[in-house]
Amino acid sequence: MPFMLISTQIRLENGPTNVGDEFSDPDVMNYLGARKTTVLGNNFSEYHVDDPPRLVLDKLEKIGFRLLSMTGVGQTLVWCLHKETE
Repeated sequence: MPFMLISTQIRLENGPTNVGDEFSDPDVMNYLGARKTTVLGNNFSEYHVDDPPRLVLDKLEKIGFRLLSMTGVGQTLVWCLHKETE
């Protein structure tokens, strides 16, 4: 999976950080120490870590992901990353 989105809510810059959905690469999620959760009422799961986004970005860079863009959407901060396929 060459693309990845991570996000956090404004005022939660110290974590937790949303690092994936139910279709995310399990090896990457394990590397990040992410836990898979399903919020009551949602029909999908998400992966979260307690780390702030800066630490998540540092970890992802170490395994080959590069930041493509960052934006704010309402009260959410979103980073888009890409990893070259081999």
